[in-house]
Amino acid sequence: MSPTKTRFAPSPTGLIHIGNARTALFSALAGESFLLRIEDTDAERSRREFVDELLGDLRWLGLEWEEGPKTSEPSETWYQSQRGTIYEHYYNQLIEQGHAYPCYCTATELEVSRKVQLSAGKPPRYGGRCAHLSGEEARQRQEEGREPTLRFRVPKGEFVTFDDGVRGAQKFLSDDIGDFIIRRADGSAAFFFCNAIDDALMGVTHVVRGEDHLANTPRQIMLLKALGLPLPSYAHTALILGDDGAPLSKRNGSRSINQLREEGYFPLALLNMMARLGHHYECEDLMGLAELKSRFSMTHLGRSPARFDPTHLHHWQSLAIRAVSDHELNAWLRPETGAIVPEFQQSIFLDVVRSNCLFPDEADRWARILFTDEPLHIEEASAQAAEQAGESFFLAAIDAANTAGTDFDGFLTTLKTGTGAKGKGLFMPLRAAFTGRHDGPELGLLYRVIEPHRLHRRLAEFTYTSN
Repeated sequence: MSPTKTRFAPSPTGLIHIGNARTALFSALAGESFLLRIEDTDAERSRREFVDELLGDLRWLGLEWEEGPKTSEPSETWYQSQRGTIYEHYYNQLIEQGHAYPCYCTATELEVSRKVQLSAGKPPRYGGRCAHLSGEEARQRQEEGREPTLRFRVPKGEFVTFDDGVRGAQKFLSDDIGDFIIRRADGSAAFFFCNAIDDALMGVTHVVRGEDHLANTPRQIMLLKALGLPLPSYAHTALILGDDGAPLSKRNGSRSINQLREEGYFPLALLNMMARLGHHYECEDLMGLAELKSRFSMTHLGRSPARFDPTHLHHWQSLAIRAVSDHELNAWLRPETGAIVPEFQQSIFLDVVRSNCLFPDEADRWARILFTDEPLHIEEASAQAAEQAGESFFLAAIDAANTAGTDFDGFLTTLKTGTGAKGKGLFMPLRAAFTGRHDGPELGLLYRVIEPHRLHRRLAEFTYTSN
């Protein structure tokens, strides 16, 4: 039995987003061999810089491909824009067999036909106006300067059936499809055509793609059968919705992988989040790519739309930060952040980061709170806690710190005894003075990390602001 081969075949017309990346991930997880192909037949919108970004994003995610381009330099092997001669061979084969014909209909004529069908309550499809032109009629249209498209002649009265890996048995009546374009008037290949041809020629056995391509599948099956080329198995995954229930878009939370990378997300977090968008894992632990692959099953792909929840992504980011090595975490920090942290405090600072930060910006703020004399930003809740504690509390805290030195437990005991404060009345005013925030690392850690002179000065400052 031959190994399963899957593919990811993006068009380089922009940066890839979560939806595209999830398709790439599911394809990589589903196959024993993973292929990357660049579908750049849209000459006006395709850009090499987008290919560069695509290759970089996939490598950053760890989605390496066994077959496919290594650079953005176009090649006949992996770039559809360079495979015109191959497609021409199959165009000619279809024409010779009577499966394709030139269509001279103008855009205006097609739009009029479409509107007439819609007004009659019929689904719009090509009516076959050019399907049986005589040679003389074709020449007349050519003399008028019309550049023909090439249409596939859809057989009448047939059913196209296939077993979808997600949605089960599928059945389409060919009469509902209509003859469709396989070569545009400018000579470029239409998606239906080159996508199916390349899957067959490249030995793709399983196509995993979004459900928005479901209606394309019967067209591609008819094409491949007419050409005598092998058919892959198809699986169409459910759409991703935003937090407002609408299809995921920039408006409701979608960002490019490049943007998420720049924001500081770890690839491990994104992989774990995307792997669960429409796919069920029994294990809810953070998993590496190899384990995600070993536990992946097409039978666990759901038919209902998956919902992207930013808090879900934050959960995996938090687990990833705890899981990565100190070296990886140091590399993730801003260079200026690392320069702030004293060398002897680096290990304990990474502990602070693992427990309190999701992004490099947050880590930088904590570094400045803990290791610099920059003015603290006092949150409203902290300011209220300090005001309620009063000047006497902070004077007692200064005395307790002088007495206890680096012994936090001794400091806390002395302060409790001297003020009678306990619970939030004890901890919240101290957090206000130490960091200006109502949350963060344990008080004992803060007490030990912040240098004594800085700690005493912050306590002293609150003897004035708490009046």
